[in-house]
Amino acid sequence: MNYKILTAFLILSVILNSCTQTAQEYYDRGKEKSNLKNYEGAIADYNKAIEIDTMYGKAYNNRGAAKSKLQDYKGAIADHNKAIEINPKHWQAYFNRGMVKSDLQDYNGAIVDYSKAIEIDSMYSDAYLNRGNAKYDLQDYNNAIADFTKVIEIDPQDARAYFNIGTIRSDLQDYKSAIVEYSRAIEIDPKFRDAYFNRGIAKYNLKNYIDATADYDMALGVDPEFKNAYLNRGLVKYYLQDYKGAIIDYNNAIKIDPKYGDAYINRGIAKMGLSDDRGSIIDFSKAIELDPQSGMAYYHRGVAKGYIKDFRGAITDCTKTIELLSKFQYAYYYRGISKIFLKQQESGCLDLYKALELGDTDAYDAIQEYCKK
Repeated sequence: MNYKILTAFLILSVILNSCTQTAQEYYDRGKEKSNLKNYEGAIADYNKAIEIDTMYGKAYNNRGAAKSKLQDYKGAIADHNKAIEINPKHWQAYFNRGMVKSDLQDYNGAIVDYSKAIEIDSMYSDAYLNRGNAKYDLQDYNNAIADFTKVIEIDPQDARAYFNIGTIRSDLQDYKSAIVEYSRAIEIDPKFRDAYFNRGIAKYNLKNYIDATADYDMALGVDPEFKNAYLNRGLVKYYLQDYKGAIIDYNNAIKIDPKYGDAYINRGIAKMGLSDDRGSIIDFSKAIELDPQSGMAYYHRGVAKGYIKDFRGAITDCTKTIELLSKFQYAYYYRGISKIFLKQQESGCLDLYKALELGDTDAYDAIQEYCKK
């Protein structure tokens, strides 16, 4: 999903047995180090606890959680397996193993583990939440919504569940319903940055640009370093033909992340709106430098080169786009037009026919003008 706080909920078990005092001391110290994100140190302490008490299930579970944070997924699963072997009712170990499987994109396996945790504790809302996310990743939307609805039944103040339902509604292009869900999440948590952001996207898709901008403003109010909000707000401004305002937002996104390729592409497009074609070529070239596989960067640079009558350069860039995005009709269109301007009539018309075949309706008029003589 777009927003997952779930990884923050690796469960650190509360010790209930004080008969192994020294092992407990290592265990407690491991927990403290995990809380400070010193996972290597935590693992060392859990190792000591396990060395003293080889049946210390909670230490295995917590060590597995720390290993997961270090992306040692194989080691994490082995530790959770051991915790479950020691105590088959250890719901935290099932939950944490499910999270590891989700990280490994084994969503079916994750669902089995979350379901086992729920079987042991039917009111375990985070297990329903994570199981819903795994179902979402499998595009099992109806059952995912059922799990998120169960979370709300257990805890009506869980903003994450409303957010996740909103994400599904948005994916299904039911933007009005998505806005309702995101609004519920925001009502519960007025600092829910991603809920404002996603609600802005839903409003944008409904062409409600002013309200979308207001949501991006709110997201930036929560997190002034949120580069994606600057990017999306810039896009709204572009569609409102506020090209200068859009460029300011893209500048801010690039200031936060100088390697943000999409911001360079969008800024280049906005510069074209101001007829700064050479400036746009600089931005598209930067995007290509950052990602040589960016077909869209080559395409837009090709269009800009056409505007400055560098038709050979336009053909080269559109050809590269076609190599990367073979079904992108507009690259065929602009390559065809560029060829025609260079008197390569036959080859240019073949490109225009291909563009029309792929769905570019503008190619029809060009064919009538240049290829029917």
